[in-house]
Amino acid sequence: MLLFVGLGNPGGKYEKNRHNIGFMALDRIASDHGFAPWRSKFQGQLTEGKLGSEKVLLLKPETFMNKSGQSVGEAMRFYKLEPSDVIVFHDELDLAPGKCRVKQGGGHAGHNGLRSIHAHIGEDYGRVRLGIGHPGRKDLVSHYVLQDFAKADADWLDDLVRGLSDGAPELAAGHNDKFLNAVSLRTAPARSSKSTPKPQAEAKPAAMPDAPPDPSDTEDRSPLQKLMDKFR
Repeated sequence: MLLFVGLGNPGGKYEKNRHNIGFMALDRIASDHGFAPWRSKFQGQLTEGKLGSEKVLLLKPETFMNKSGQSVGEAMRFYKLEPSDVIVFHDELDLAPGKCRVKQGGGHAGHNGLRSIHAHIGEDYGRVRLGIGHPGRKDLVSHYVLQDFAKADADWLDDLVRGLSDGAPELAAGHNDKFLNAVSLRTAPARSSKSTPKPQAEAKPAAMPDAPPDPSDTEDRSPLQKLMDKFR
């Protein structure tokens, strides 16, 4: 059994925040793959289902971001899971918007949700890092992640969560490359090698050579010119 955790903050106020992209990812996976209805458990929202041949739990902690580890720790202890059975979907400032990377273990890079999970279960869990971009200055980060996604982000955001859902069975099976490929097919689809050739410019008609003087046109011609005309 695997535990997929999506990070975010509970309540309608935060629903469309950049910080809630982990919740968005799990909502899409649950919807597309026929998971059971969400229910309150482990200080969060929980559902279960199958991705390919793997039984998977989806958990959205409702403890607020900086206490996410409490919810994750409870679920792990109840189901007797190891950190290696856990994969956390979270926003990533250091990736461009729409980019996705998979990582196993490592530091929390200052992310409050990951920091809390580290404190409760250690660092040996998997992460799906979902790029939201960086505001440019450290002092703007808190305001930036708690803002809603801009309208201009709607298309890439929809492509990203669809791609995450498409690839979820591969992620559950441990095929990270295939998972990332499924995401890429949504976010950066291959262009067709067949392209319509540009119409060629219409050829201009060749210029006609100047016509020789008409020998019959004898007006204003000297006797010598008239003689030369006879030998043309």
